[in-house]
Amino acid sequence: MAGDEFALVPPVHRCACRVLYGDTDAGGVVYYANYLRFFETGRTEFMRDLAVPYSELEKEGVILPVADCRIRYKASARYDDLLLIETALAELKPVSCRFHYRISRRDDGKLLALGYTVNVAVDRQGKLSKLPAELRQRLQSLEGKTFPAVP
Repeated sequence: MAGDEFALVPPVHRCACRVLYGDTDAGGVVYYANYLRFFETGRTEFMRDLAVPYSELEKEGVILPVADCRIRYKASARYDDLLLIETALAELKPVSCRFHYRISRRDDGKLLALGYTVNVAVDRQGKLSKLPAELRQRLQSLEGKTFPAVP
């Protein structure tokens, strides 16, 4: 993939997240691995608002762990920054889905990180399984929709 490696294809879900003191390292910036937690926040809210909450999937015995991820860091977030997390579903396959993320600082719009995760469906024993048909239908029905910006 070239320049579109992290492209956000509509619908793009947006949510805000405040950087906590515990998210930072000794240098006063967000510890690099915590961007994966911000991705998880974005993905969780995307699913809750646009498809189905993870808690409902888990009741059905489906878990969506991360099988692959990548982050491209652009600038540092710091304690108390208000972040804008933009999340989009980039690819949907029978047993996996790929989400793309863009994290920026809310007050000045500074791009902080781009990335993706590939999440696979597994059952409670960790065996690969198909995404539930209802979930696939809900996610497919989102294609091309637009949503309002975060207030």
